[in-house]
Amino acid sequence: MADDQRPPESPGPADLSSRSVRDEARKAAVWLGMALLIVGVIVLAQPIMLIIGGMVFAVILDGGTRLLGRVLPIGRGWRLGIVTLAGFAFIGWVFWFAGSTFVAQFEALRLVVSAQFDRVMVWAGEMGFIREGSAANIGEQVLGSVGRLTSAVSTALGGVASGLLIIVIGIFIAMEPRLYDRGVAWMLPVEKRSHFYETSNKVGYTLRRLMAGRIVGMVAEGLFTYLMLAHVGPLFGLQPIPMAALLGLLTGLLAFMPNIGAIISGILMVAVGFSAGTDEGLWAIFVYFFVQNFDGYVVIPYIARKTVDLAPALVLAAQLIFGALFGLIGLLLADPIVATIKVALEKISETSPKPEVRAAARRSSAAAKKKS
Repeated sequence: MADDQRPPESPGPADLSSRSVRDEARKAAVWLGMALLIVGVIVLAQPIMLIIGGMVFAVILDGGTRLLGRVLPIGRGWRLGIVTLAGFAFIGWVFWFAGSTFVAQFEALRLVVSAQFDRVMVWAGEMGFIREGSAANIGEQVLGSVGRLTSAVSTALGGVASGLLIIVIGIFIAMEPRLYDRGVAWMLPVEKRSHFYETSNKVGYTLRRLMAGRIVGMVAEGLFTYLMLAHVGPLFGLQPIPMAALLGLLTGLLAFMPNIGAIISGILMVAVGFSAGTDEGLWAIFVYFFVQNFDGYVVIPYIARKTVDLAPALVLAAQLIFGALFGLIGLLLADPIVATIKVALEKISETSPKPEVRAAARRSSAAAKKKS
């Protein structure tokens, strides 16, 4: 074939001066980056969740520091130190002063729950709901599911190490939050940095409100549960519910996990209540629903009225997904993560052009191409 009869040459993969090659290379880079991101999340899931946990803990410390600054006009470092020491003092009080009582009650609680579980299985067998001898299998399946859920922090050493890492990361971030904001913004284009700072401030404000509502709700649920089980019930001629202090503490701590934590604390409360008698069990059911509704419809909305509005079904679905993917720490952090994603998406939608603006831009671009 003669030279003048050769087909026209098309740009090859090394010819980056071609626009089509650059477009294809850009698409390939995007897909490759997404694949690497997915692999990185899977491989580094536990460290990433610990870092997020440290950031959430830093938000709690920052919120306490800001709140203390309203009544104590001293430097931020001193206020942060006071808040941190107060938190460690509370944890120390729980472990050292109330630890011995709670340890004994934990063993009693385990025996009561086991006995109540056996009673429920016997009743279910008599009614024909389950086959004889399957109670042990059900118990093993439940315990196995819990074990898989908490596999990331299944050992005491792993849990303590994870907690210490979260605390250390949170303290460092809370000491100089602007330093880390500037570090992340430095990796962005200059024209995008102001938008990042606005989004970061909005996320911080939202998480502070969200965590404030959670903490107040935890205290309210624990205190109300203890008072109603130990002191209000006897006013109506009922016996005090056994282990009321322990049940109040567990209810308050589990309130950090909306929905799922309430279900766990409710099961424990009702099981202990029926161990003291039928009337006491019914009273425990009433206390559970009263406390949960009072906290859900009065306390939390009053404290976090202007915070991010998360649908309960969305929060529950996120807890299930994050719990299955990342274990117990994912279950604990599902709520803040979803709130952060929602606030970030809202800020992006505020800055993005409206549909009619985008349509007008496409029409003008098409018209310009036709003219050219």
